[in-house]
Amino acid sequence: MPPRRARPTLFLFCCLAAMPALAAKVTRIEIRGLPDAAMEANVRSALSLSDALGKDVRPRRLGYLLRVAEDETRQALEPFGYYDPTVTLTRSDRPGNANDNPDTGDGQDDDTDDTGDEAEAHAASAHRDRSLTITLQITPGTPVRVRGFDLGVDGPGGSDAGVVAALDGFHPRAGEILDHARYEAGKAQVDAALARHGYFDAAPAIHRVEVTRADHAADLALRWTSGNRYALGDARFSQVPSAVIRPRLLAKLVPWTPGAPYDEAMLDRLRTSLVGLDYFGLVDVQAVPAEAQDGHVPVDVQLTPAKRSIYSAGASYGTLSGAGISLGIERRYLNSRGHKALAQLDYANKRKTATVQYRVPAFAWLDGWYTATLQAADEVNNYINSRRLELVASRTGQYSARLALSASVHVLRERWAYASLTRPTPTFQFASFVFPELRADFIDVDDRLAPRRGGGLSLTLRGGSGGADGKATFTQLHASAQWFRGLGGDSRLIARGELGHTFTRDVLDLPPSLRFYAGGDRSVRGYGWHEIGPRIVTGGGDYFTGAPNVLIASLEAERYFRGPWGAAVFVDTGSAFEGRTPDLHTGVGIGLRWRSPVGPVRIDVARGLNAPDSPFAIYLNIGADL
Repeated sequence: MPPRRARPTLFLFCCLAAMPALAAKVTRIEIRGLPDAAMEANVRSALSLSDALGKDVRPRRLGYLLRVAEDETRQALEPFGYYDPTVTLTRSDRPGNANDNPDTGDGQDDDTDDTGDEAEAHAASAHRDRSLTITLQITPGTPVRVRGFDLGVDGPGGSDAGVVAALDGFHPRAGEILDHARYEAGKAQVDAALARHGYFDAAPAIHRVEVTRADHAADLALRWTSGNRYALGDARFSQVPSAVIRPRLLAKLVPWTPGAPYDEAMLDRLRTSLVGLDYFGLVDVQAVPAEAQDGHVPVDVQLTPAKRSIYSAGASYGTLSGAGISLGIERRYLNSRGHKALAQLDYANKRKTATVQYRVPAFAWLDGWYTATLQAADEVNNYINSRRLELVASRTGQYSARLALSASVHVLRERWAYASLTRPTPTFQFASFVFPELRADFIDVDDRLAPRRGGGLSLTLRGGSGGADGKATFTQLHASAQWFRGLGGDSRLIARGELGHTFTRDVLDLPPSLRFYAGGDRSVRGYGWHEIGPRIVTGGGDYFTGAPNVLIASLEAERYFRGPWGAAVFVDTGSAFEGRTPDLHTGVGIGLRWRSPVGPVRIDVARGLNAPDSPFAIYLNIGADL
């Protein structure tokens, strides 16, 4: 017979054995020992235990989940090349109820030996749930590495430059860890290269991965047969619901002749050209290998016209121009030949501009336009009273994906006078100029909206004759450049430079719109607009006359924090100057950055270090860096 004092305990244990099994709640799963966050995420997603988080789980179900957890962990690590990990499961629990907070995971079990009155209290609390923390301690072990490596393409595609590049970029190679994701990505890269160059009959001939766990080694054999390369066929245009542009004009954009070797880059170029026209809201360019005849693949071009008219309205404020509004209308296509027209009015308190433009697409050679633009501008502020009328005829062309070219002829008539309190009636100067202009813009960046790698360069050459007496001449060179370099995942460095020179007898013979200035946003921050450079100081105010030369340099560091917000620090220096030696003015400042839905927004606060007119300057800029 058991001792008398143990009888209550024995009775309670018998009662507990007769009760239904008590539930436990898994509140946390800890995974330790893995060197890679992606590995941990894959293990966590593979565990059936993850479905039990926050739920009441019966002991039998919990036991099953713990038994299969080790195998699930092993399978989850195999795609990363780890086929022999060591997995140790431990659990810590504590009494609680459905309203308990999640366990903090202190790792202490609540197992105790209860007797007498203590056993009665334990039995009373046994009806409450228990909160569990499951810990998986994982040692990945020795990874499986590629030992045997047989990769290639048999047939004409084996010597194709694009396919060879894809094969050279395949990973994992001999000696590397058997990472399944890299393997599948490399295989897809070769498949894509074969399809891009028209090997539509390509098929895997050998596809074998043999893993020897005891040797921690894998033998790869992956080969394709390419078949013959197809040729490009006719482009078949379809405009739905109705044709707005003559198909024979669109056909001039097709960059291939039927029978040329198939290259998907040609389809991409046609797609880019059609999008650049801005006639269509939807452009779909697809090859149809299933309809190939005699090895020629037709290309279907499905086009959906965009809305014919674009209306715009906006509000603005500038330090010198004051408050203003802008109104505009553009006709995407005036007729079936694709001509465009635009009218724009910018009306501010101290600056007014009206622009009309007519454009004809240059289908025959390069993507671009023949454009005629007439602009009238009137500006009256504290230091200048000017009126300008300019007619520009131009031809633009996209020479390559990175290089755009422009040639234009300008006819300029300008009137200007510097304001003065001592001369209530301004004395106007007049000048008329006719001059040609050549411009080249080269942009090579990873992202046009927020570049982190690459840069841009713009070169302009123009020159002509005119002036008040028709005897003034000038030749002007101007270059500007930007360079971007990413620093980590959230930071970047931006360098900017500008250089310009004017060959002329007297720069004051040129109208203000043909002179160089420095100071202000996208120039030297910390100074007012056009503040840096030659000026005439009188009792009636300072006149910023402009200069024949300009030199500007800028360096800026940006860092983004959580979400779309970031900050910047910068230093700018430069000058608009006469002679050979620039009078450099330097400004420093800080900025706020916001990646808004409509593009980057920049707010800068800067201070000039060389006697600026104002102690601080604030700038607001919206739009892409390039």
